[in-house]
Amino acid sequence: MLPTLAPLALLAAPLLAGPSHGHLAPGAPGLATTHQQPSLTAPEGDSRTDARLAGNRWGAQYFPNVELTTHDGRTVRFFDDLIEGRVVVLNFIYTACPDACPMETARLAEVQEILGDRIGSDVFMYSITIDPDRDTPEVLAEYRSRFGARDGWTFLTGEEEDILLLRRKLGLYIEEEGKSETDHNLNMLIGNQATGHWLKRSPFENPYVLATQIGSWLSDYRHPGSGTSDFADAPERMPDMTRAESMFRARCLVCHRVGQGDGLLRIGPNLLGVTERRDREWLRRWILEPDAMLEEGDPIAQGLFEAYNRVPMPNLQLAPDEVEDLIDFLDAETRRATAIEKNEAIAETQGKDLPECCQKDELGVIESEPLEEALAAQDPGPAPSKDLWDRVSMALGSLCAASALLLQLRSRS
Repeated sequence: MLPTLAPLALLAAPLLAGPSHGHLAPGAPGLATTHQQPSLTAPEGDSRTDARLAGNRWGAQYFPNVELTTHDGRTVRFFDDLIEGRVVVLNFIYTACPDACPMETARLAEVQEILGDRIGSDVFMYSITIDPDRDTPEVLAEYRSRFGARDGWTFLTGEEEDILLLRRKLGLYIEEEGKSETDHNLNMLIGNQATGHWLKRSPFENPYVLATQIGSWLSDYRHPGSGTSDFADAPERMPDMTRAESMFRARCLVCHRVGQGDGLLRIGPNLLGVTERRDREWLRRWILEPDAMLEEGDPIAQGLFEAYNRVPMPNLQLAPDEVEDLIDFLDAETRRATAIEKNEAIAETQGKDLPECCQKDELGVIESEPLEEALAAQDPGPAPSKDLWDRVSMALGSLCAASALLLQLRSRS
C-alpha cells in the first residue's frame, strides 16, 4: 500500500534529499528549463558527432551515450538502450563496498518488491559499478543474485572514463582532493526521460515513499497508489523516537526486522530474541566491526554470512555508546514484539469458530455422533483407560461417604 504524498509540483523544489556530500552539478538533470545547455557538437574541424553524446534537452544533447556492459554480458548504450523514453532509477555502487552499498542495494530490493511486476515493464532500475576493474559482468551477476534482483533491474560495468563521465553528468560525483577512488556520492537519481522530470533521492528513504515517487509521481499519477489514506486521518504529531530507535530505522531496518515486521522481505535474519541468543560482548563487537570479525574467520560470523546468501553485515560506523543503546533497544523491542504476538495468538484462539455441535440452533437436534467427533477433534490426546476411570469413581465415592459422615456427626452434636 503506497502512502498519499505531495503533488508532482513539489518536484520543482531544490533537490536537497540524501547525503549532504553531493548535489546536482551545474547543468545536471533537473526541472528548471532555463539552464544554458552545454554545446555537445563534435570538436571544431571534426564533422562527425560524438557517439557518446545524445540529441534534445535532457536527451541526446545532455546524457552521455556511452557503451556499458550488462551483468549478463550484453553491450548497451546508456541513452539509446537504457533511459530513452523510460522511468528509471540510477545509482552507483561497487561490490566490495563494506558499508553503504549493501544497505543501498537492499533498500532498492524493497522498492522492487513494492513495485512488483512494474519493474521491467514501465520502470527500470540500473546499478552501475564505480570499480570496473574488479566488478566484471560475472561478479555483478553474482552480487545481483544475492539481493534477489529480477528482470528489469540491470547491473552494469564499462570503461572507467565512461563511468566517470556518467557520474559527473548525472551530478553523482564527489569533487574532492585526496579522496579514495571508491568514495562516492550515496544519492541516486530517479527520473522520467520523456517528461524531463528528474529528482535526486537518498537510497535510505522509506521504501514506500521511494516507490510512490518512482511509480506515481514520475508517471504523472497514471499509477496512483491503492488504498491510500486521507490527510484528514493523519496524526497531528508524530510520536517521538529515541536515538536508538532512530538508528535502527535508519541503519538496520533495511536488512532486518524484529518479530513480524511490515511484511517486506529482508535479506538479513530476524532479530527477535537476538539479545538472548547471542552473548552481549559478541553482539557488541559484531555491530561495531563485522568486517573485522568476518576477516578473522569468527565461526558465528561466517555461519551468518553463508546462511544469508553471502551478503556481509555492513560496518554501520557506530560509536560504542550508540551500540549499547541499539542493543538495549533490540532487547526492549523483543519484549514488545513477543507480547504483541502472544496477544494476537490469544485473540485468534478466542475467535475460533465453535464446533457445529456447540453452535446455538433452536431448530436443530444435537446427536451423539457429531458431539463425540467434535470432542475428539478438540482433544487429540489418548482416551483415559477403564482402570483410571474406576479409580476416579472409587475416590469420588469415598469422598461423598466421608462428607455424609461428617454431616451426620455434626447434626448429632
